[in-house]
Amino acid sequence: QVQLVESGGGLVQPGGSLRLSCAASGLIFSINAMNWYRQAPGKQRELVAEISSGGSTSYAGSVKGRFTISRDDAKNTMYLQMNSLKPEDTAVYYCNADVRRTRWEPIVNYWGQGTQVTVSS
Repeated sequence: QVQLVESGGGLVQPGGSLRLSCAASGLIFSINAMNWYRQAPGKQRELVAEISSGGSTSYAGSVKGRFTISRDDAKNTMYLQMNSLKPEDTAVYYCNADVRRTRWEPIVNYWGQGTQVTVSS
C-alpha cells in the first residue's frame, strides 16, 4: 500500500507564509505527476499546482506568483511554499500523486488525508 501524508498546515495571518509537505511511503517504484488540490467549505475541490516527474510546474491563476511547488524524489516528498497568503486561500489542502508500485504494475492515483490551512487575523 502507498500512503501520502500531508503536514505543515495551520493558522496564519494574511500576508504570512506556510510550507506544506507531502511524504509518500510504502512500496514505491516511481512517482509521476504530483499535485496539490484544495477544497474550501461549500466549494468544489480545485487543482492548485502540479509538478511532473521532470519538474515542469503549473499553477492555478489565483495562486500564480505566490505559491511554489517542488519535489524531492530522493525523499518521495512534495512541497508547497505558500507566500502572501490571503483569507481566500483558507481550505483543506490535499496531496495527490500518480504512483507505480513496481515496474510491472500500472500507475495508480493516490490521495492524502488533507491538512487544514486557515488564513485569518
